[in-house]
Amino acid sequence: MPMQLEILLPFRVFASETGVLRIVAQSLQGSFGLLPRRRDCVAALAPGILVYETREGGERWVAVDEGVLVKAGPQVTVSVRRAIAGDDLHRLRAAVDKEFLAIDEQEQTVRSALVRLESGFVRRFVDLQHG
Repeated sequence: MPMQLEILLPFRVFASETGVLRIVAQSLQGSFGLLPRRRDCVAALAPGILVYETREGGERWVAVDEGVLVKAGPQVTVSVRRAIAGDDLHRLRAAVDKEFLAIDEQEQTVRSALVRLESGFVRRFVDLQHG
């Protein structure tokens, strides 16, 4: 019994496929594969290339940002912030490196700035309490 795959973005369905024979995704712990009879599971996805194979279309590649994969019976749902489909694996890998991982670095910079602001606020608040 083949799987049904849905790739969801925050505001739309990116892809909906039936007859999926296998899926390979990147989790935070490394690459893993799904076959139709695999047990149900949930995995946090890391930015990378999601590969799936259908009976009619053969192997397909989608660059995905971080997100979540849920397998429940034959239904596999992938929910990610962004996705890019393509036929050229090298271009998709470059898109992951350039667009998805670069934004993670920007987010880390913003988070660091927020931590500095919060700690400065707390320090000044403590100084006011003691002064």
